[in-house]
Amino acid sequence: MDDRRIGAGIRAARVRRGWRQLDLATAARVSQTTVSRIERAALARLSLATVRSVAAAVELGVELRLRSRDGDIDRLVNGRHAALAEAVIAWARTFDGWVARPEVSFSVFGERGVIDLVLWHETLRALLVVELKTEIVDVGEVVATFDRKIRLASAAVAPLGWRPLRVAAALIVASSSTNRRRVAAHHATFRSAYPDGVVALRSWLRSPWPDERPIERPGAGPGGRPGLRALTFFSDNHHRNARSSFASVRRVRRPPQPRR
Repeated sequence: MDDRRIGAGIRAARVRRGWRQLDLATAARVSQTTVSRIERAALARLSLATVRSVAAAVELGVELRLRSRDGDIDRLVNGRHAALAEAVIAWARTFDGWVARPEVSFSVFGERGVIDLVLWHETLRALLVVELKTEIVDVGEVVATFDRKIRLASAAVAPLGWRPLRVAAALIVASSSTNRRRVAAHHATFRSAYPDGVVALRSWLRSPWPDERPIERPGAGPGGRPGLRALTFFSDNHHRNARSSFASVRRVRRPPQPRR
């Protein structure tokens, strides 16, 4: 986040509207002093929410951008995502009959996106839609985006020649203390969207529920039982250990001890 550019941009937008700093402060429900500090690029002690609120009052958006001395941060994030996908695919191969296809793109009635991973069982004509998360950031976005992918999954795999009779979904999250805390903090939301766990997921992969039907929305399929909706944490040791290299690692350094 470029403090000077943000301050200059907000000031320019305010002036273009013919507003005083007090007018902007009133619209954003902050003090005039706060507006002044933002325009002077003195953002160090201001919360991101405050800066975004002031920017929104003049119809501007604020974005953060990570920079790394070691290179492209996207490559680091995508590397974790790819490692998680590889591990999940390897785990899925321990169940008979399943074929994995990562990064399945779709465009259905103007809705576009990419499904992280799909597992297909030709004999049973069963489809598992998988969403992979190395970090849980925006809970609402996670649930809404995955819901859309589940809804469009049957159409997304049609070009592959797959015609599923039963569809299930699994949100697989890299195991870390941070991710577990975030899921726990939104337990009701996640429990409602994904009531099943790893035991049910394993059972489904061994023998998909025979009376399931493709569904167009979360919940029960027509004439069938509710489709499996699982949330599980995934680690390097396949659910047996909370440690994982897929999620970001936070190290805490002990303060130096005084010499005696």
